[in-house]
Amino acid sequence: MKNPLFILGVICLTLGILPAQAEVVSQPVEYQLGEQTFEGFLAWDNASQEPRPGVLIVHEWWGLNDHPKKRAERLAELGYIAFALDMYGKGKVTDDPAQAGTWAGEIRTNHSLAKARFIKALEVLRANPRTDSKRIAAIGFCFGGTVCLEMARAGVDLAGVVSFHGGLKSSVPEGERNLKAKVLVCHGADDPHVSPEELKAFENEMRQAGADWQLISYGGAVHSFTNPEADRRGMSGVAYHQKADRRSWQAMQDFFNEIFAK
Repeated sequence: MKNPLFILGVICLTLGILPAQAEVVSQPVEYQLGEQTFEGFLAWDNASQEPRPGVLIVHEWWGLNDHPKKRAERLAELGYIAFALDMYGKGKVTDDPAQAGTWAGEIRTNHSLAKARFIKALEVLRANPRTDSKRIAAIGFCFGGTVCLEMARAGVDLAGVVSFHGGLKSSVPEGERNLKAKVLVCHGADDPHVSPEELKAFENEMRQAGADWQLISYGGAVHSFTNPEADRRGMSGVAYHQKADRRSWQAMQDFFNEIFAK
């Protein structure tokens, strides 16, 4: 006797009924904070309507360009709903280091502003019906990695944060620190933009906070090692590193498997 599932499959093929194919869907999402308009980038896999863990992505100091959007799509392929947020405002993207430094500096030196913009984007992701609102993490690259660490230090409700080649110094006032999220830092061992003193201070900070933290250093990697476009800007100490990119992305997946486990 034929297997019933085999018979069902034959019937479906005969009638032209094919099983739904998984597909990554993405779209821009506008949102408001005060009188300013922001535009993030949302990506998810439409194969299931079940809520799934959410991941916020914070861009490099260039603004919300293609790099974080591609990472959002890759996270969607892994089964997450990913939202690449906008820290500057709609349309504020640049290739000019001076302009990028100005915009990033405005955020880094104004903790209240950074927190307000981050939390607004978190609310957008959390309100999406596809998001499991109790399982949300944040990742960031360079400037974005620093932002993620600062939000963790400030006690923002996140399961965990991942910093890829981010700065490790903090501007969060001591009285406002309440680190609860788990922390993974993926660091270029030869990054000239993070001094040995800064690295040691960060490690001591994590120990004193009693944090659940990891720091992985990748030999030969410098700043911006995850971005294939890093080299074209001709900046000293900034370059793509394929092995470090691949290994750190895998470390992030292992980290998520742990913090999102039910």
